[in-house]
Amino acid sequence: MRTVASQLTTQKDKFSLPDGIHYLNCATRAPLSRTVEQAGLDAIHRDSNPFGLRPDDFFSGAIRVRALFSDLINNPDPDRIAVVPSVSYGMAVVARNLPNKPGIRAGQHIVLVGSEFPSDVYAWDRVCIELGLTIKTVPMPDEFPRGPRWNERLLDAIDSHTALVIAPPVHWMYGIRFDLEAVGQRAREVGAWLAVDGTQAIGALPVNMAAIQPDAVVCAGYKWLMGPYSLGLAYYGPAFDDGTPLEEGWMNRLDSNQFHKLMDYQPVYRPKAYRYNVGEHTHFVQMPMLETSLEQLLDWQPERIQTYTNELMQDAWPALEQLGCQIEPLNGTQGRSHHLVGLWLPEHTDPMAVQQALQAEKVSVSARARALRIAPHVYNTPEDADALVRVLTKVLTM
Repeated sequence: MRTVASQLTTQKDKFSLPDGIHYLNCATRAPLSRTVEQAGLDAIHRDSNPFGLRPDDFFSGAIRVRALFSDLINNPDPDRIAVVPSVSYGMAVVARNLPNKPGIRAGQHIVLVGSEFPSDVYAWDRVCIELGLTIKTVPMPDEFPRGPRWNERLLDAIDSHTALVIAPPVHWMYGIRFDLEAVGQRAREVGAWLAVDGTQAIGALPVNMAAIQPDAVVCAGYKWLMGPYSLGLAYYGPAFDDGTPLEEGWMNRLDSNQFHKLMDYQPVYRPKAYRYNVGEHTHFVQMPMLETSLEQLLDWQPERIQTYTNELMQDAWPALEQLGCQIEPLNGTQGRSHHLVGLWLPEHTDPMAVQQALQAEKVSVSARARALRIAPHVYNTPEDADALVRVLTKVLTM
């Protein structure tokens, strides 16, 4: 386990965000830091002259990135990490292999939390028809606090008829946390798989794979991993070691770095999760950017990011509650996160209109259903929190 260093200070100088912009919207897309931007420019420059490119150069970048991501999620085995282009791709791997799950049978169900991101919902339509499965959705409670009751309902939904559970560490719209250690234990007790969409948590919230013991974890790279778009990472546990990939890529086969032998067709995959890598997973430009962003996050540390975002916003939340807004209280692993917070607006308020009013004042957040999704990071300063409160006070008291 890593030792948590001293408290973070603002990292705004490491980004190119213009003065006067209050970007509280990392949950939509993270701004690239100056070092990540430079890594991409350097990679483009190298690509302008590929002379001297070696076979191993097609593999080395991904090897480094898989090791860094493993460190970030406390996974001891980088061979369990695959390079994917998106969450939908990573979840499609789970769906593709669900028919081979021991004990799978018609009449079982897949458990989802309510209002889940579409990529975590659409993935199961076809396999449900093929296997005779149904979807069991666990809705969010209506009353505050929502987190403890939602977690309780989720655990109650997992029973002997459950084939697969899909659950995030943090709900993508509301920032409500799910106790994945308890969910993982319940899933194992009934023989269900657990697949985790870590996109809105990994990088900003500590995740301990050894404690959760999921079967799969999928994470897009352009949000809290703070890397480029269309590049992500996924963990696949022992249940997938002999599974079926979505693509039959040449790079995923044993000895594929020996270019002089590529015509000696190889039926054997590289071990563990390597078979699930997307084709052309080298990503000569994007991979160095993701490598740089992961190094950056390991230096900042998710624990310290949580502390920073908590202290940054701690005066804003009471001020906004005085305006009639509601937020989920802190309640350990069943309350809300600090880096992604759902702010429920007063009734009869139009969230889209409020978002547009904030945007006009250069405050960037996202409207999601009846809430504003507020997502600060280490590039934010107290001025950003103050701007959010100032504009919402003006809008909600008009």
